[in-house]
This record gives sequence, structure tokens and C-alpha cells, in this order.
Amino acid sequence: MRREAHSKLMKQINEGNFVFTGELEPVKTTKLDEVIEGARILKDHVVAINITDNPTAFGYMNALVPSYMIQREAGVEAVYQMTTRDRNRLGLISDVLAAGALGIKNILALTGDHTTVGDTPQAKPVFDLDSATFVYMLRKMMDEGVDLNNNQIEDPPKFSIGIAAAPNADPLEPELLKIKRKVDLGIDFIQTQCVYSAEQAQNFLEAASFLKTPILIGIAPFKSISMMDWMIKFVPGIKVPKEIEEILRKAKKIGGKQAVYEANVEIFGEMLKEIRKTTTAAGIHTMAIGFEWIVPKIIERAGL
Repeated sequence: MRREAHSKLMKQINEGNFVFTGELEPVKTTKLDEVIEGARILKDHVVAINITDNPTAFGYMNALVPSYMIQREAGVEAVYQMTTRDRNRLGLISDVLAAGALGIKNILALTGDHTTVGDTPQAKPVFDLDSATFVYMLRKMMDEGVDLNNNQIEDPPKFSIGIAAAPNADPLEPELLKIKRKVDLGIDFIQTQCVYSAEQAQNFLEAASFLKTPILIGIAPFKSISMMDWMIKFVPGIKVPKEIEEILRKAKKIGGKQAVYEANVEIFGEMLKEIRKTTTAAGIHTMAIGFEWIVPKIIERAGL
């Protein structure tokens, strides 16, 4: 079912354009200079930018304010990430209504990592809803103009709704069933966690083709070798081919940090080109937190 596109992102997807989205992370600060500057760097290369919501359960600035600020200050559309880990349904309703008032047009519905993996492990998680029931709540608010208790909403908000997917889940079938539940409830697009080969993207897209939902494949270039090692060791679902590891380690040994950046551009530029050529991906979701400047170089290298 194709729904009305409420955002520029979904309009571009519905028109058949191969889209790019970016990602920015407000951290433990009250200043948004770096986030806004990152948005300005990405603006001419992506159609929308995700603002993360306490990623890996670290206590950072609420994502709503920077979502609004990048739209106002940088002129680029936001994808407001919202986790159910930190809010009960009352808090979710409040923030969704606030997002509508501020002109946010995309929400990415997430459950969120458990608080025990974050920087304040003593925090009590909420999980009043999961991402699927949150999607259900969003659809009721938008389509019926009521909340989960059927309380009336004046001037209901309108969003394009996205969810996340784990393309390297093993086994994959339970992940696909979770995604299908949300597709059936009424989402508009899917952004995946990062892949490190066109083959990984192809395998997931083929397995998920029955969902008939636009999928943006996630990529996350490595800012450093230590970042790569950390992700391989601690982030579930990360599968970095040995040849990529070897290329990046060799680059660091020969030419230091700059050579690692150049190797990233080559590796991911070729990967993007292959994904565009051989898969049904609706686009690419780029996650280059703290070195957004590499995204335009990768896109240029891919010829896209």
C-alpha cells in the first residue's frame, strides 16, 4: 500500500530516485555547532539526516531539538529518531506532538539498546512500548486522530514513518518476521544497520523483497582502525570481510590516518556503485559520525 508522502524523503523515494540519507549525533553538550556544521556539509549530498536518540543508551541531548535546528539553520530535512527505551507512551505522545508542531516530517521508530550497555547503566529502562507498538500508536495518531486510549487529538501530526533493520542477523528469519509485523502496521521506509560488502546488501534485499517496502542500505566508514576493532568486537551484526580489514590496516601502516581515509573512499565508493547496479535498494543511509566530510567523497567516487 502506497501512502501519501509527508516528507521530501518519501517523495523522492516514491518518484524512483536513488536517495542518500546521513546521520548526526548530538552528544553530552548544550552546544549544537558541530551538529549544524555537519548538516551543512551533508546538505547538498543527502535528502534527509537522522538525528540519533541516546545511541547505545548514552545520555545525550534530546534528538528533537537538533532535528528542528538542522531544518531551521541548515535547511535540510530531519529524520527524528525515537526510542521506546527512555519514554512511556505518555512521553512518546508528548514528543510526537511536539515534533509535529516543529515541522518534523520523518520519525524513525526504534526500541533502543538496553540501558546496561550505556554510560549510565543504573538507569531503569522503560520499554512501555516496543518499536512495533510505537508504530501502531503513530498510525492511530496520524490516521484516526486519537492516541492509544482513543483520546482525541486536535490537528493530528503527519509523518513518514521508518524503522531499522539488522541485515546481518543470524538467523535472519526472526528479524524478517519482526520487520513484517511493522510493515503490516504501516511503515513507509526501512534503514538498515551497516553492511560491509555489496553481497551482504544483496542477500538481505533478496530475503526482504516480499515486504515490498523501500529499503535504504546502511554504511558506516571507519574513522580509525581502533573504531573498526571496537565495532567488530562489540557491535552485534557487524561482519567486516577480512580483505577490507587487511586493506585498512595496510593503509594505516603505510600512510597513517590520511591513507585510512583514502582507503575508505575507495572501498565504500566501489561498494555503493555495486549496490546501485545490482540490487533493488531504494538508497543508502550513511553513518559517518564525526567525519561527515567523507560522505560527499564516497558518493563522488561511486559516481552517484
